[in-house]
Amino acid sequence: MRDPLRIGFVTGATPDKWARSWRTQRREPLELVPVTESDQLDGVRDGSLDMALVRLPVNTDGLHCVRLYDEVQVVAASREHMIAATDDEVGTADLVDEQLVRPHASGWTPDATQLEWPPMSEQEAIETVAAGTGIAIMPMAVARLHQRKDVVTRVVSDLDPTTIALVWLLDRDDEVTQTFVGVTKGRTARSSR
Repeated sequence: MRDPLRIGFVTGATPDKWARSWRTQRREPLELVPVTESDQLDGVRDGSLDMALVRLPVNTDGLHCVRLYDEVQVVAASREHMIAATDDEVGTADLVDEQLVRPHASGWTPDATQLEWPPMSEQEAIETVAAGTGIAIMPMAVARLHQRKDVVTRVVSDLDPTTIALVWLLDRDDEVTQTFVGVTKGRTARSSR
């Protein structure tokens, strides 16, 4: 029996539909491995993962990179925060005086004087904002994963979306790898490349 195709996936990525499709088309086993944003490339680069679903931007030197889909960004805040009174969207201008509890991937930060926060996971950021201590900006899929009744989210209308992409080493371009790429692009067993 062949070794499983090991696919890492960053928090909030949704590999399930591709895994189901793979299992209907192929005999090779598929193993999905959760990874964090901070280590999303490590397994691909050290060979413990064959491929990974990552959140861009990442350093793609020596890697193939196929963009798959974009994610809307949201602000998370306590249900008691003024953001809870807004409708569905806010702009960054509405957030300039807020305390951001977790560095944001886009590089956007409010103008307000920032306290130094220790590094924290998405879940820890949600717990912090639930306590009424600032706001956090993250992809909507991540916020939904960690949703709580005491936290609200609103789309940040003027932030660019984040992107989920599939990456793998340049020298790993075999038939199995290309088949999985095809699965993520919607190809079926009867499709041609």
